[in-house]
Amino acid sequence: MDTAGIQKHSFGQTEINWDKLHKTKFYVVGAGIFSGITVGLYPMSVVKTRMQVASHDAVERNALSVIKGLLKTDGIPGLYKGFGTVVIGAIPTRIIFLTALETTKLTALKMLVPFKLSEPTQAAVANGVAGLMASFCSQAVFVPVDVVSQKLMVQGYSGHATYTGGVDVVRKVVKSEGIRGLYRGFWLSVLTYSPSSAVWWATYGASQRVIWRFLDDGNAAPTEGKILLVQAAGGISAGATSTCVTTPLDTIKTRLQVTGHDKRPTTKQVVRSLIADDGWIGFYRGFGPRFFTMSAYGTSMILAYEYLNKKCSKYHNEFPPVLGGMLGPFT
Repeated sequence: MDTAGIQKHSFGQTEINWDKLHKTKFYVVGAGIFSGITVGLYPMSVVKTRMQVASHDAVERNALSVIKGLLKTDGIPGLYKGFGTVVIGAIPTRIIFLTALETTKLTALKMLVPFKLSEPTQAAVANGVAGLMASFCSQAVFVPVDVVSQKLMVQGYSGHATYTGGVDVVRKVVKSEGIRGLYRGFWLSVLTYSPSSAVWWATYGASQRVIWRFLDDGNAAPTEGKILLVQAAGGISAGATSTCVTTPLDTIKTRLQVTGHDKRPTTKQVVRSLIADDGWIGFYRGFGPRFFTMSAYGTSMILAYEYLNKKCSKYHNEFPPVLGGMLGPFT
């Protein structure tokens, strides 16, 4: 077997490089798998967004009350406000993200070889740079989708406008603000998601390898179950770290993106409002749902990607279980 596209790791396991995947199969099968995961975790995004934009006197200000309120007024569909927009926009966003992620990671790993870094450090740097670049490249598509979906998530809540659907949101935003309205909060989004992606990937890459060092007994290769547990632990660690670092920026960004044009605040005004309402803790509104979403979403994506990566490899029948992990949160 040609091993040019295989990257060796401890326990004799391997990671499958980008140039050794069947790209068409990867994108088609991946679209189905990742969309299925999104269906299960999407409600937490709706809850998180509503908590972040709630006014000071809003009755529903914690996760449980928001869920109860949505179910009471809209039933189960209320937990999926804006879902159609997200699913449609996710396809091009993920293609851009994945392509930038994999190609950047491969390039970064090659550039780091002369520095002779330890494996955890090398993984942290390469994964962090790849995550940063992938998120930055995908923002051009992601931000308009984010603006539209979040307006749908909070419509009719805490004084926010109502819409008939995603097309109606786009029409009204463009009419009042032009195309720029769909990119409201663009640089704040970049400052939120790019570092979040970098931190997520750096933490995941390093923590996974540190865990393996503790588990390495020098004997037989680990079972597939142990590999999955290590990947899940790495995903949870990455989710916790990136959530703590970036939630304040995410709260500010969300408020900027969902506020109507007639009363659009500045970033400084949003910051002052949050501090006036809740003090510094206000920047962490929606922290619980966001932590759950990032940890569960990232871990699920990692495990799904490992399966997908193996199935779409040109060496499908020759590969042992994949040790690495190359796909976490998409933004």
